[in-house]
Amino acid sequence: MPIYSAMPPEPPSEFLRRQVVDRVRAVFHERPDQTPPVPPSDDALFEKDTPIRMVHADVVGMMVGGIRGLFLQMLHPHALQGVLDHSNFRTDMHGRLRRTANFIAVTTFGHQDRAKEAIERVNRIHARVGGTLPDGTRYEATDPRTLAWVHVAEATSFLTAYIRHVRPDMPHSERDEYYRQFAIIARALGADPVPLDQREAETIFRELRADLQTSEAAREVAQFVVSIKPEGAPVALQKALVAEAIETLPAFARSMLGLERPGLTGIPARAATWGAGKTLRWAFRQS
Repeated sequence: MPIYSAMPPEPPSEFLRRQVVDRVRAVFHERPDQTPPVPPSDDALFEKDTPIRMVHADVVGMMVGGIRGLFLQMLHPHALQGVLDHSNFRTDMHGRLRRTANFIAVTTFGHQDRAKEAIERVNRIHARVGGTLPDGTRYEATDPRTLAWVHVAEATSFLTAYIRHVRPDMPHSERDEYYRQFAIIARALGADPVPLDQREAETIFRELRADLQTSEAAREVAQFVVSIKPEGAPVALQKALVAEAIETLPAFARSMLGLERPGLTGIPARAATWGAGKTLRWAFRQS
């Protein structure tokens, strides 16, 4: 007679860990019915345990950095007008954020064939995006300089959030490598100039600042982002993430967008963000 041994019960901590992971993945799926994402590939554009994969794997850091980057991008009149003319962000902001997160995930962790397909798909979309600014100036989403600002706003924001919340002592050599790696994606999307290290990123950021403009539309979008109700995440956490994004913005950007620095209220926001980040790194076995 065969002897069957009972499987040991699942530890409560493991059940909780899986619940957290499933909840986070559900929030970032491009569609509610989407199948689980493809696991990280050994044939991705970037090797395992390299800076871009470490930075882009941290969920909370990417959320804070993503919001910060969006604020900065909306200060570029061409990028802003493209969103206003060709996006349904007002009715589907979460969908837009999910699509951005999905693109970052595929190009960073997915098989390089999938990464290249995702880049080509974005390039095809950009080729159809263009129009006229309120002053009559023509804009095109394929403009290399506009794409350069979109990229440097994202890259500096992701890295700023990662250093602040995960690795304040991240070596400068790894920071430089992060920019070199991310440049591969930016160049494939047509951005120019593209920084290859932190010093170049700071220089290009200063140079492209001349292209930025404050506007009622930019301030309106910023307030929309601040007040958006989260999907699948606690309201308090969403507010903490936004507060952290605003706190880490350059002073000139906060002023142009009409955003106030959190001040004393930023202390609990940072604590909540730090706690959420630590929990998620545990859940995803990153620490």
